[in-house]
Amino acid sequence: MKKSIWWSIIVVAILAGAGTWWWSHREAEIKWRKAAVERGSIQVSVTATGTLQAVTTVAVGTQVSGIISALYADFNSQVKKGQIIARIDTTLLAAALADARSNLAKAEAQHYQAQAELKRAQPLFDKGLISQAELDQADASAKMATATLESAKAGLERAKINLHYALIVSPIDGIVLSRAVDIGQTVAASFNTPTLFSIAGDLRKMQVLASVDEADIGQLKVGQQASFAVDAYPDAQFSGTVSQIRLQPIVTQNVVTYNAIIDVDNPDLKLMPGMTASLTIAVQSKDDVLLVPSTALRFQPPRKPKSPADSTRGKREGGGGWKRNGGGNKGRIFVLENGKPKPIRVETGLTDGSKTEISGEINEGDSILTGVETPATTNSQSRPFGMQQGMGGPGGGRGMR
Repeated sequence: MKKSIWWSIIVVAILAGAGTWWWSHREAEIKWRKAAVERGSIQVSVTATGTLQAVTTVAVGTQVSGIISALYADFNSQVKKGQIIARIDTTLLAAALADARSNLAKAEAQHYQAQAELKRAQPLFDKGLISQAELDQADASAKMATATLESAKAGLERAKINLHYALIVSPIDGIVLSRAVDIGQTVAASFNTPTLFSIAGDLRKMQVLASVDEADIGQLKVGQQASFAVDAYPDAQFSGTVSQIRLQPIVTQNVVTYNAIIDVDNPDLKLMPGMTASLTIAVQSKDDVLLVPSTALRFQPPRKPKSPADSTRGKREGGGGWKRNGGGNKGRIFVLENGKPKPIRVETGLTDGSKTEISGEINEGDSILTGVETPATTNSQSRPFGMQQGMGGPGGGRGMR
């Protein structure tokens, strides 16, 4: 009886040891993350921010000084070219015009007298009754009177123009964006013309002044399509076309950007000047191409080394014995064959960050590997081939190092 008990204990111990050894050395089943090769369209875009503005915006000022006596336009007023939108008090300007007329009359009288004296001096000089100096004096007086007359005429014309400038008119058809003066306010026209109104042209045609990073500006070309959104209409998408890429660099805190102009149709007048636009500009696109998740091209499947030499080579080759992806447009993806990952070389094309265009010995609908599922509760012994927790995540999990 005692021998039987001892033999039972020994057998149980042997079985327990064998089970423990098997459990610690078993190869855990790998749960692969997979995705299907798709056929579709891909688009490469450049993002930027910009400000909406009218195609034409004119700052209306004044060329004469005075007090604003009347306003005929306000914010949002629709105006026509040549329409009077404000008036400056004309009291002093009218007085200046009267003074200019008086000066002209005086100059005309002086001119008449000087011409008459010259006309009398010439026969007297011919008869030797006056000297050459007296004749020259009469001639000079006549010429000075002629110059004074011309100056008086110009002064009268200038006074008329200044009086005309007291009427502020719109230079274009458009809408008043801003009014900077009120009735009774004095404006002074000196070296800097004061701005009275800001008038925008037809707001059914607008532009986005986009600020594009220097790293992206080389991809932009005139004629490319752009879409954008504004905070005022978060659920709406607007479209436009790149019409100009300005060469002038703008440096802000050592960051270089360039301005691009996007023409926008605004038939419903929803868009307003000054709105901030979040732009997406399509720079390249392709249709009917094979697409795979970009993580599939970065994925390194785990692989158990067969020997120390294999382990060393695996580390040198980039993880788990698999060689790394090639540079340039060379890439590699993995498919399962007989339960094991098999590498397939492919050519890569356009990528939008999440998907990448590929070509090679792969077909639409083929299942490819993008990562491995690693349970968060497993210990290091139960993880396949020493994989670390979190392997195969969105970054394209790598094999053991």
